[in-house]
Amino acid sequence: MVITAIKAQVKKSERISIFVDREYSFSLTYNQLLEQKLHIGLELNQLRLEELKHICDFGKAYERALLYAMLRPRSVKEVRDYARRKKWPTEDTQQIINKLTQRKYLDDANFARAWVESRTLNKNISQRKLYAELKQKGVAENIIDEVLKKAQYDENGALKILIAKKLKLTRYANDHQKLMRYLISQGFNYEDIKSALNH
Repeated sequence: MVITAIKAQVKKSERISIFVDREYSFSLTYNQLLEQKLHIGLELNQLRLEELKHICDFGKAYERALLYAMLRPRSVKEVRDYARRKKWPTEDTQQIINKLTQRKYLDDANFARAWVESRTLNKNISQRKLYAELKQKGVAENIIDEVLKKAQYDENGALKILIAKKLKLTRYANDHQKLMRYLISQGFNYEDIKSALNH
């Protein structure tokens, strides 16, 4: 088996198509092509061809994971779940996560900070609910504790704003018990709710 052509792709200019025995075989990025020292006329055995095809698949998976991680901050668990949905090999997934972490595209502490900032900016939410959301995203408890501690989030202020909003709705204005149940379901403390409602 011989590499008979190496051509830049039209739709994906960053990828190079490799033709073996005059037929398309796989594609690589320009950097991968240089790393693998491929050139026209190079002879390949079956083992080397399979290895190059795996490098091709890994490169495509990494590009997808990178794009996924750059759309918005992601936790490591989110990327792992994404990889599972894409059915990438476990070993490749771990290598991709390691690479993204080394390059600072993945960082659970940064993710948690961004999550708390975004959620508290747009919604009046309890710390308990924030904690549960971050736990569900796979963030370690010590990171969550540290981030919530440093955020200095005014939960009582958020609770009061939320109560004021909900009291404008008929179903809550006429039924404080219903409002209390709702606020408890949102993770707010019973005593804090009682105190805020009394004021």
